[in-house]
Amino acid sequence: MKAAAKQLGIDKIGIASAAPFTELKERLVRHRELGYESGFEEPDLDKRTEPSLIFDDPQSIIAIAIAYPSKLKNPPKSEPGARRGLLSRSAWGDDYHSVLRDRLRRLELWLQERIPEGRFLSMVDTGALSDRAVAQRAGIGWSGSNCAIITPEWGSWVYLGEMITNLPLPPDKPVTESCGDCTACIDACPTDALVAPGQLNAQRCISYVTQTKGLVSDELMRKIGNRLYGCDTCQIVCPENKGKHADHHPELAPDNEKVKPLLVPLLAMGNRAYKELYGSNASSWRGRKPIQRNAVIALGNFKDPSAIPALADVLRVDPRFELRATAAWSLGRIGTEAAAAVLEEARLREKDEAVLEAIGTALAGLPASKQ
Repeated sequence: MKAAAKQLGIDKIGIASAAPFTELKERLVRHRELGYESGFEEPDLDKRTEPSLIFDDPQSIIAIAIAYPSKLKNPPKSEPGARRGLLSRSAWGDDYHSVLRDRLRRLELWLQERIPEGRFLSMVDTGALSDRAVAQRAGIGWSGSNCAIITPEWGSWVYLGEMITNLPLPPDKPVTESCGDCTACIDACPTDALVAPGQLNAQRCISYVTQTKGLVSDELMRKIGNRLYGCDTCQIVCPENKGKHADHHPELAPDNEKVKPLLVPLLAMGNRAYKELYGSNASSWRGRKPIQRNAVIALGNFKDPSAIPALADVLRVDPRFELRATAAWSLGRIGTEAAAAVLEEARLREKDEAVLEAIGTALAGLPASKQ
């Protein structure tokens, strides 16, 4: 099986026992008590840590890893009047869920041809089990201080998936390397979401925040910068990722204009156009609202006056109060007299209390000369 991995499009395969993840459950309980969960996880902690609850008589878990690119070739520049946002590397190519499911299907067919009595249950990201816990036990890599699995071959630039089976396969030994005393990721985290080595407060993680749909606090909007989806900071600064770049999976190759898009055109993009452009991308699972809201935030953080007309349109006609309120914040960040005029006009017309509050806060933050 491991010898066939390359022809199956898999970069690394490891075997883990199907024993309960007892230590993980203790950490998850504590994680929940501290309020660090994102809310996107499987809520049943027993299912997350007891393979036998989701598969009859599990004997082994096969873990796989697929490496993805970490560098753009000739990336377009973000310039005044043509500001750009950025998708995280995990969303650069085709949706990794689809890519991993394809590889797991290939692996399952390969195994069934040789062992017809084999039974398999594949999971990718949204499954009950913890991908990282399985990968660590299976020897794919070690669990880094940044909460990512770090492989000796590809660093943490890998997608993870797993397959529970009734086949009694010999387990692999976990990787013995570790992050040691390195705290580069913790030191660089923009929101201090990495509260300790291997411990993440998802509620403050920019990757999580960019996927939410509601209003975002002033503090976190400032920290988001021009990120449209996800955050790579803790991986970019990791010494183990230096020089690691995989470009051998064509479907994971990035389209520069898609992953580093112009911000203003995103604001007026309708649902159909959004689906055509991003429907096959991992960032599309939450729909266009988070991406468009984050584009509004990014324009505010750039403080580029050329964005005022586009932001004024959002504040004037967008039916979603979250985007109107965010546009008010961004206009306040730009802070010119023209931005103030747009805010004053909107205050006379707006009916939503949350938007009116955002407009008031934005105007209150402007110098008296701009009001």
